[in-house]
Amino acid sequence: MKKKRRGLLLVIIMAITFPLLTAFTTSSPRTLYRVYLKGKSIGLIESKTELENYIDKKQNQIKEKFDVDKVYLPQDLDIVKETTFDNNISSVEKIYKKIENISPFTIRGYEITITGVDSESEDGKKIKGKKQKVYVLDKKVFEDAVDSIVHSFVSEKDYNNYANDTQEEIKDTGKIIERIYIDNKITIKKDNIPVDKTIYQDTNTLTRYLMFGTTEDQKKYTVKDGDTIEEIAFNNKISTEEFLIANPSFSSANSLLYSGQEVTLGVLKPQFRVVEVDHVVFDEETNYQTKTEYDNTKEVGYSQIKQKGVKGVTRITQKVQKVNGETVSVAKVGSGEVLKEPIDEIIVRGGKKSSYIGYGSAVATAGQWGWPATCSSVSSGFGYRWGTLHDAIDIAGCGYGSNIFAAQDGTVVQSGYKYDNGEFVTINHHNGYYTMYAHMVSGSRRVRVGDYVVKGQVIGSMGRTGAATGVHLHFAIWRGYPYRGGSPLNPLAFY
Repeated sequence: MKKKRRGLLLVIIMAITFPLLTAFTTSSPRTLYRVYLKGKSIGLIESKTELENYIDKKQNQIKEKFDVDKVYLPQDLDIVKETTFDNNISSVEKIYKKIENISPFTIRGYEITITGVDSESEDGKKIKGKKQKVYVLDKKVFEDAVDSIVHSFVSEKDYNNYANDTQEEIKDTGKIIERIYIDNKITIKKDNIPVDKTIYQDTNTLTRYLMFGTTEDQKKYTVKDGDTIEEIAFNNKISTEEFLIANPSFSSANSLLYSGQEVTLGVLKPQFRVVEVDHVVFDEETNYQTKTEYDNTKEVGYSQIKQKGVKGVTRITQKVQKVNGETVSVAKVGSGEVLKEPIDEIIVRGGKKSSYIGYGSAVATAGQWGWPATCSSVSSGFGYRWGTLHDAIDIAGCGYGSNIFAAQDGTVVQSGYKYDNGEFVTINHHNGYYTMYAHMVSGSRRVRVGDYVVKGQVIGSMGRTGAATGVHLHFAIWRGYPYRGGSPLNPLAFY
């Protein structure tokens, strides 16, 4: 009985395994191609080339739109050669239909990566530079756009002289460009570009984006009778430099306008930093010191000029760094060559105290203001820049630790530190005007709140505390208390 059972079991096993053995001996593995979309298998095909050609043939619309000869596979589509017994093969048409509405096809072009430059916020925190990608079909489109932007910030004449090494040597005074470069890291890679990306096909459109951060048309303005470039720019919260860059047909802020003329009012947002480093030599008037003598026979409030001050002349050498046309750093080279010594002004004031402080003598009017620094270089003027009002002038090039003077008699109402102003002093001149002096050297403030100061008195030293990119004095004149209902005025209008 057991022998019969064993025989029957053997017959059953043979019946099951024989067809399998037959199958393995009658079929052989095939080399096919498995298609993966976004990492997931969507089928097997016999030919990778056949699928590529099918896609290229079907996408005539893409070819016409971008004026290209060939369309390629999506970036997230992978085709892997595979040896398999699987006979479930898809047609290239079926695979194409699975792809066309899910992933964009690609065309051959250039991927350009622009890495932003790290910076600091107003409170001293590090801001990581933004990285972005720009796509073009022709590398020359990008190169020409960059060239156009560089020429927006550096005159074509100056750039050509620099590039061709034909700049005139400085004899007495003048300027030469030492370096022009782009501060950002820019890499260009030839690659297949998805057609759903913004792909720039002409230089003008790309230039507009790289200059303004958008390809949209900028705001327009129709000139009215009496308009000036400076007024139009200020009223629309842009600098005159931004106006001139957006309207290259004007050579300077003094260019004439006519009623009905249309101008562009774009706020610049350059996508990379064009840096220019200049070696500058110029003759600068040196402010005289104001010395005070007291006559105790005269009451406080009495003031008489005993010796009129005369300005001197010093030949100054500076290294000036500009970023996108804006001066960000001025470094004085050496102490300067004195061509003419200044003569001190001597003022006799009353020293006899009365029941009042005598602020009447401190009333300041245009023409009476003293310059607050030992040099006169204005590195950044009053007005809008990048859409934000710069409510003062920046005076630079005097050197770290150089003296800062009170511009007029008055009472100190602020003397302290703020994250943006750094070490600063504010003076009330008792005539409706206030002056502010910011970015002083840490610990250099020589006056306290409540102190009465006179014109020309040293109140601190020039530094770079707070939100300052280099050594300079942020000097502001306000009608009314600064940032408490007052209005900022252009300090240069008082000199």
